[in-house]
Amino acid sequence: MTPELPTVPEGVELCGVVLHPAGHTRSPAMHRAAFAACGVAARYEAFDVEPDDLGPFMARVREAGVRQLAVSIPHKQSILEYVDEVSEEARAIGAVNTVTRRSDRLEATNTDWLGAMRALEDEGSAKLSEARAVVLGAGGTARAVAFGLVRRGAHVSVLNRTVPRAEAVAAAVGAEGAGGLDALASLEPEILVNTTSVGLGSDVSPIPADAIPRGALVMDAVYEPERTRLLRDAEARGARPLGGKWMLVFQGAEQFRLWTDREAPIDVMARAFDQAGRSAG
Repeated sequence: MTPELPTVPEGVELCGVVLHPAGHTRSPAMHRAAFAACGVAARYEAFDVEPDDLGPFMARVREAGVRQLAVSIPHKQSILEYVDEVSEEARAIGAVNTVTRRSDRLEATNTDWLGAMRALEDEGSAKLSEARAVVLGAGGTARAVAFGLVRRGAHVSVLNRTVPRAEAVAAAVGAEGAGGLDALASLEPEILVNTTSVGLGSDVSPIPADAIPRGALVMDAVYEPERTRLLRDAEARGARPLGGKWMLVFQGAEQFRLWTDREAPIDVMARAFDQAGRSAG
């Protein structure tokens, strides 16, 4: 069933994140905290929309004049059908995570790739240019991360359980290689990024522990739990683990900037991320 949009007072912008299911998202806590810290009159909600209901939901978004919409799994590719303009980056990636209303038009872009690259670069020991990198997965997040790594000059391979999907992502973003998950052992990447949902809310990993390259930087886009099985295995192997927190915070900060024309209070958003995790626990 298509969710109803709440009525907001005059002068207050309605915004939110569209996803399914909605239980795991920390985006509302982060953006509400950022809006409060910066005095932005906005209400941010999580909209649980099943795939078949996305069209009717987006019609309501237009009718209600929703100002801001973050887009999460499983809608990052299908939402392209319901917007008016798509940025060069989002078109190249083939996936959207940010929609902004300008007058009566819905403009779509992708900040996931910027969030991922900043998270990797801020880790301090990751040189992306010329690095051997592997992206696990073939969804919208995989497309964004692989796109960002290619743009930063890395040598990128996309691996997925279904090889044709990995090949499609690699071709779309200009990655150098693609294959199944079992190809990881022969690639010896310096950077490994998991973009699959394996490990979300469960103690499983998308790959065997002994396939993790020693000394590599291993980032898991999954942030629930914060120390996934993949990250614990990486640490035990002598690799450097990096959780999904900062990718989410940094992509959200770029959304905030696009929506408000202000720099985001990153520390505020990071604290809200942590507090939302403690509340959920």
